[in-house]
Amino acid sequence: MKTNRRTFLRAAGITLGLPVLESFGATAPDKISPRRMIAINQDLGFIPKLFFPKGEGRNYELSNYLEKIAAHRDQFTVFSGLSHPGVDGGHRADKSFLTAAPHPGRASFRNTISLDQLIANEVGHETRFRSLSLSINDPRSLSYTQAGVEIPTIKSASELYKKMFLQGDQKAMREQVERLKRRGSILDVVMGQTSDLNKRVSGSDRERIDQFQTAVRSLEQRMTEAQAWERLPKPKVEEGMPDYPSDKKQFFEMIRMMNDMSRLALQTDSTRVITLFLGSVRTPGVNLDDGRSIGGYHNISHHGKDENKLKQLAEIEVGQMELLNDLLQDLKDIEEADGTLLDHTMLLYGCHMGDANIHNNVNLPVILAGGGFQHGQHLKFNDQINSPLCNVFVSMLQKMGLENDSFASSTGTLTGLS
Repeated sequence: MKTNRRTFLRAAGITLGLPVLESFGATAPDKISPRRMIAINQDLGFIPKLFFPKGEGRNYELSNYLEKIAAHRDQFTVFSGLSHPGVDGGHRADKSFLTAAPHPGRASFRNTISLDQLIANEVGHETRFRSLSLSINDPRSLSYTQAGVEIPTIKSASELYKKMFLQGDQKAMREQVERLKRRGSILDVVMGQTSDLNKRVSGSDRERIDQFQTAVRSLEQRMTEAQAWERLPKPKVEEGMPDYPSDKKQFFEMIRMMNDMSRLALQTDSTRVITLFLGSVRTPGVNLDDGRSIGGYHNISHHGKDENKLKQLAEIEVGQMELLNDLLQDLKDIEEADGTLLDHTMLLYGCHMGDANIHNNVNLPVILAGGGFQHGQHLKFNDQINSPLCNVFVSMLQKMGLENDSFASSTGTLTGLS
């Protein structure tokens, strides 16, 4: 009997909205490329006067840093005067970059779902990986579940390559499916026990149990999806596994490799949702592409207006903008049926601190590129009374096809972004 997607899924006993797969000789009937999202947080931000442009609208003057991505001017929007109301705590605000949950520095802080996971809950069933949470030089994640639980990150490009492209033999695949089934059975027991417990506790405890059961049901769904995908062949790519550096000072090379893997993940439709946390705080120094090395990245970010520290910091930040330029170009170079990969990928790039030198969390440096928006502009808002960054998030959600008209602290979509 000829194998196709439908008979395969019936044999697996699973009904899932898997994507059209070339392995089964199928082609997309209307050739409409899917929407994707990448969110990148550079956790020491940028020197404000070198990042933010002069002027506003479409005739703004590129800043020193934006000059590094000038080739893509028509495909990105830079914002100023945006932040998350109530989000403070300096470095600790990284937890809230994609959630906007207030006061992340307080002991009583409880996080909420992140932008990427809200999108993944909608589109994640269509790809092998619902989402990919990545980090460099730091285990912290930008991604949080519906219950506000941090999603662990993949910490090296080599590890990510293995996960996406290296296929085990038939025995290994069967063993992995059995492991997933056993985990599913354990979750069934847990659900039964918490349902019994739910009858004997207070109202506030029932709310906590409901949240726990929601998380368990979500995990069960992922287990079911994983069993189906485990039986499918992984994509084959020409690129070999990257030799990921162990030296944390090879920060730029690490970013370059993670960017390459992110591009491959989207290009092969392994996922449509990616977050990347650039752990600058825990990067002891940076080896520049010209062979020089700058030490004490975190220390020089607290420059106190010292000219030598500012010069060193600017060199590191210019390097990161050049890496962003490379990523934008790589996405633009990949042609799809109805445009380029960049046309169909929203790339959010920014930081949870407006100025790392003084640890403030207002006037955040944020760029949004690609994704089908009308770009080529500087959208300037009040730098004293900031507009919610979550208004950008609502615009992104709607561009992804979600019908959300609010998210966290938003007041609507962002004025001027369409």
